[in-house]
Amino acid sequence: MVFDQLSDRLQATLSDVRSRGKLSEADIDRAMREIRLALLEADVNFKVVKGFTSRVKERSLGGDVMGSLDPGQQVVKIVNEELTDLMGGSGRDLAFSQNETTVVLMAGLQGSGKTTAAAKLARHLREEGKNVAVAACDVYRPAAVDQVVTMGKRAGAAVYEQGTDRDPVEIAEWAVAQARAENRDVLIIDTAGRLHIDEDLMAELARIRKATRPHDVLLVVDAMTGQDAVGVAESFADAAEFDGVVMTKLDGDARGGAALSVKAVTGKPIIYASTGEKLEEFERFHPDRMASRILGMGDVLSLIEKAEKQVDEQEAVDLQEKLKKQQFTLEDFLQQMRQVRRMGPLGNIVGMLPGMGALKQLKNADVDERELDRVEAIILSMTPAERANPSLINGSRRKRIAQGSGTRVQAVNQLVKQFDQVAKLMKQVATGKMPDPQQIAQQMSGAAAPRPKIRRR
Repeated sequence: MVFDQLSDRLQATLSDVRSRGKLSEADIDRAMREIRLALLEADVNFKVVKGFTSRVKERSLGGDVMGSLDPGQQVVKIVNEELTDLMGGSGRDLAFSQNETTVVLMAGLQGSGKTTAAAKLARHLREEGKNVAVAACDVYRPAAVDQVVTMGKRAGAAVYEQGTDRDPVEIAEWAVAQARAENRDVLIIDTAGRLHIDEDLMAELARIRKATRPHDVLLVVDAMTGQDAVGVAESFADAAEFDGVVMTKLDGDARGGAALSVKAVTGKPIIYASTGEKLEEFERFHPDRMASRILGMGDVLSLIEKAEKQVDEQEAVDLQEKLKKQQFTLEDFLQQMRQVRRMGPLGNIVGMLPGMGALKQLKNADVDERELDRVEAIILSMTPAERANPSLINGSRRKRIAQGSGTRVQAVNQLVKQFDQVAKLMKQVATGKMPDPQQIAQQMSGAAAPRPKIRRR
């Protein structure tokens, strides 16, 4: 995740602050120095860093903090609040029209992931029940129209295109008329980008904006470009007003400076974030939730939202009853594993659990999810009776299962053993006896067989 290095530094600094019974001004100064260095190393804009640490220090030296019974925890609370404000506070949603098709104009430099972001946004809005269309108005880049057609269809959206021979402003106007005639809820207009900001790019954007009168203009910026992304946003803000930002490649190994700086520098919030290469890896950007994740407090709300999209309510009730009655089977385990995998990369999910940020064995591990395919193959090689009652699996059955799944008998043994551990853990959760994060880590570290290959970052 893009904030991993910053998260480690801030958590270490704040852990030291929390460990002190009382705080002196020297303690606060020392903590602010560490926070300042962490933010600068994360490529956060220097002026933004200076303002951030000044505000945190001023609030931390207040009487309410210094005189409290737990001043360290109060400082953590202040850092959390200021991080949230830095990234946009409460955030905002798109300005949906109640009476006509909502028009969203996508802008950005070539290579920022603009066309992919348009398709991801289309899919995201379709999941919210919107009838969405995408217009292909990039007539300059080779195969750009074909890319919109392909990705738009994958996203389940209608695609409006007129090839590359017409003026993009005329195509955009036609697309708006078409969307309104067909009563679409949302039209997303994918515009042309350039390798750099120039007058032609800005002039064309201005003409398309004037012709289509969009409800929102979203600037797509690449988080991997660091402070360059902030510079791009500044230039677009000066020449072609935009309303919000779509931050792409937040799953990369960039240091996070762009995401932390863009709101403070441009005054425009991040509205959406792309968190992976797949179309479904796209989500609303919640500054408060992101701040909590950076500080190791988890992001339970986002985790719940992801789970709600994958888990049927009645299935969840039935599963809970099975767990309470100790009737959880390998078939149930397989279904749960499939649902969890549909929620996104396992590392991202673990990062949303409160307290998991401090567990290095999970945080710094990158599970090779192909190994989970082998787990599925082992379970599918069992008979229904064996999945329902793993105690039936004797030596000859284990050999047959291993041959059927293309694995070894040791892998089957390990899965059966670790399934028993997971079943016990899930029973605790179902009965309200929630184990601590360390116990979860110990169980999860062996919850998939064969043992996953771990790649240290």
